[in-house]
Amino acid sequence: MLTLLKIRNLALVDELVWELGPGLIGVTGETGAGKSVIVGALKLVLGERAEKSLIRTGEDTCTVEAVFELGDPREINAILEDGGLAPCDDTQLIVRRAIGQSANRQFVNDSPVTLNLLKRIGEHLVDLHGPHDHQSLLSTERQLAMLDAYAGAEQSHAAYRAAYREWRTKAAELDDLRHAENASEQEIELLRYQIQEIDAAHLKPEDEQDLEDRWRRASNASRLLENAAHAAAALNGDNGLLSQLAEVQRLVRELEKLDPSIRERTASLESAALELEDLGGNLTDYAEELDINPAEAAALEERVNLVESLKRKYGPAIADVIARRESAAARLDSIENRGEKLEALEKELAASRAKLDAAGKSLTALRKKAAPKLASEIAGQLKDLGFKQASFEAPLYALTEPGPQGCEGVEFQFGPNPGEPLLPLRQIASSGEISRVMLAVKSALAEQDDTPLMVFDEIDANVGGEVARAVGRKMAALGTRHQVVAITHFPQVAATASLHFVVMKEVSGGRTRSRLFPVHGETRIQELVRMLGGGGEQARAMAAALLEN
Repeated sequence: MLTLLKIRNLALVDELVWELGPGLIGVTGETGAGKSVIVGALKLVLGERAEKSLIRTGEDTCTVEAVFELGDPREINAILEDGGLAPCDDTQLIVRRAIGQSANRQFVNDSPVTLNLLKRIGEHLVDLHGPHDHQSLLSTERQLAMLDAYAGAEQSHAAYRAAYREWRTKAAELDDLRHAENASEQEIELLRYQIQEIDAAHLKPEDEQDLEDRWRRASNASRLLENAAHAAAALNGDNGLLSQLAEVQRLVRELEKLDPSIRERTASLESAALELEDLGGNLTDYAEELDINPAEAAALEERVNLVESLKRKYGPAIADVIARRESAAARLDSIENRGEKLEALEKELAASRAKLDAAGKSLTALRKKAAPKLASEIAGQLKDLGFKQASFEAPLYALTEPGPQGCEGVEFQFGPNPGEPLLPLRQIASSGEISRVMLAVKSALAEQDDTPLMVFDEIDANVGGEVARAVGRKMAALGTRHQVVAITHFPQVAATASLHFVVMKEVSGGRTRSRLFPVHGETRIQELVRMLGGGGEQARAMAAALLEN
């Protein structure tokens, strides 16, 4: 769960440290007090792009830090390792965003990360819903994913996707081969010429550097011989360096006789003399071994020119030239042996289609079994949320061809009023109705949804009375399986929270600041009274009754 949220210099918040617990956490406050800042901070943690306008006036940077306690860190660790980061040492994960005037940075466990990686991590940590965040629920693709989660069809779906990818690959190969019949005689001749030209050169990638070294040595043989001979003479000649070094050795030996303490300073002379003698011998041997062969130099130059010509035609390196030869050979083979390959590919395509059909049949069976159960479960949840006579169905419809997600689709349908036809969710106009449907779906899928934190940002808008109380009870029930943060204007919802926090604006030193603090006992009753819209004993009694219920 989220155990700590730190906000600094974000909008109206100069500094906020929020410690959270488990269960349903209610956040209330007057309109404009700064409740949206909390949602904004969580969105930054989830990897949403940040604007400089978020920085508190007069400040250079704002920061948000969230500390999560992971029940099972394996899934998050897999994402971290995939992104080149070290896994969590324990079950704690720290996410930090820093928004500046010129640059933004993000960190996970103090290691810098990309925004895309942060989004991947955030998807597994927080499920955030606002009054207008229901587009995912309206997507039939998302509805199908919900059905699969309820059906426990992960393995069956994975097997289907693998079979679908194989089938599509075979179909593409067969399509390419069928188009090969349009190959012209000119293309065939060109392919044959390219293969013959490259084969005649007998190229090997590892020979490239060796060939260049041999050609450079052969083409510069005269200069190499001249320089090696001069260097050897400078060392070994009558007045060469070695002869002068012998005189230095004689003088040093005289010094050592007169003052033995100097030996530490002259100890390197003997080794230097030996190394120079070896160097002189090596240079002499090198000069004698050099073989000036004009014919070999000419042959090497011709070979280099051939290789360079092929590299200019087919690629910047020998490996690219060889790869071009292989692709030309594959293309020519597909043209010349098209009939045999067509027959083989058609058999492979039929086999992969049979495999796909079997996987699709297995997935379809799971969906058909789960769909009415899920619809019944959601309908029951909707009754708890005030839709006493509502209907909900999850009908499957067959696709004309297998798709990437299966052989059928699903579109949730909802009828809030008896006697009226059921309509797809996308045709529901009331935001209050769609918010409750979303909460009902989340409640029905609570066991399958492993996202640790759910945030509901005023999704209870446009409801009231007993319906608001039912929404609160439903959120509290979700709080038994998840950590739930509910930002709400309704006392019926706030009263069901296990922890209650209030956001309030205050003016100090000519600056407006948002503050967040917990309320308990009498202060909580007073906040509920404010939310009920008035003071007096009657409102206080109603607030106390809400808490008792």
